[in-house]
Amino acid sequence: MQSSDPWASLSTEEIILKLMNKRDFLRAGAAMLPAVFFSRTSFGQEFPPRKPVTLVVGFAAGGGNDVAARMIAKRLAERVGQPVTVDNRAGAGGNIAHAYVAHAPADGSVILLGSIGPLTIAPHLMKLSYDPMTDLTPLTMGLVFPNVLVVPPTLGVSTLAEFVSLAKAKPGGLDFASTGAGSSSHLTGELFNQRAGVEITHIPYKGGSAAMVDLLGGRISAYYSNPSTAAPHIESGKVIALASTGLTRPGSLARLPTISESGYPGFDATNWNAFVAPRNTPPSIAAGWNRELVAVMNTPDVRDQLEKHGLTPQPGTPEELTQYMISQSEVWGKLIRERKITAD
Repeated sequence: MQSSDPWASLSTEEIILKLMNKRDFLRAGAAMLPAVFFSRTSFGQEFPPRKPVTLVVGFAAGGGNDVAARMIAKRLAERVGQPVTVDNRAGAGGNIAHAYVAHAPADGSVILLGSIGPLTIAPHLMKLSYDPMTDLTPLTMGLVFPNVLVVPPTLGVSTLAEFVSLAKAKPGGLDFASTGAGSSSHLTGELFNQRAGVEITHIPYKGGSAAMVDLLGGRISAYYSNPSTAAPHIESGKVIALASTGLTRPGSLARLPTISESGYPGFDATNWNAFVAPRNTPPSIAAGWNRELVAVMNTPDVRDQLEKHGLTPQPGTPEELTQYMISQSEVWGKLIRERKITAD
């Protein structure tokens, strides 16, 4: 059956030629042309997507990344009118999740709460199936926060100075947990080893929850934890916090000194998360996600909830995130070369 719509069989170019003969089009001027082209060339690139959205997290449920992702996903779902499900793809310090998203469909239905390790550290340590700089589309910086150095009460220390003294008295006798080889907590521990002149052995885990379980059980000596994971155990006295790793104290642990304040001036190992999408994500979709993510993180009650967990929202532009990733890659790449750090 032939369509009754006289425009249905026409190409984009034929439509434009017909419109150019119309008085209304001439009155509107050439400004209408980009809109005509956009409506045709962006077919299938709508934002928000017309199907449920997956927010991928590279670590196990219960950790700081997961807590933040679930807070943000709930508000995103309300804004975009689609379910936003958190998908925990733990393992390899977050690299499994990043590789998955790098090769996922670029239709806006999959985004990632990326982390410092896979985005700027892991490329210097191992061969990856993706390049963070070319195979992921930056959307916005997400959260910044320091790690917190915590130890079990059974270790018998209550200050950073005592911890260093014990490490020096027992070379190779202490160990520290991380959320995986190449993660922020791994490199933070290596940076502290370098600055303090100690050798504390690295033990990688698949996520913060597993590392904290072993710390609580006294099976490891220390853990560079994120504040949201550590805070309840610090408050209950099940772990002892020695110092935080950023240049400023986290709001949730304002009484805790920084490593910089504890004898190592300028020590800074700030952790961060950023939102990225699969490679080849169309600019219109990337811009849509940037707009929505920035709006959610700037919502007062969401910001307050995140800050109570020691996580500071710091949304921005994709260009700012790109430049920050480049600078962070340079900083951690230098440490890896100097310390001859490997992923083993």
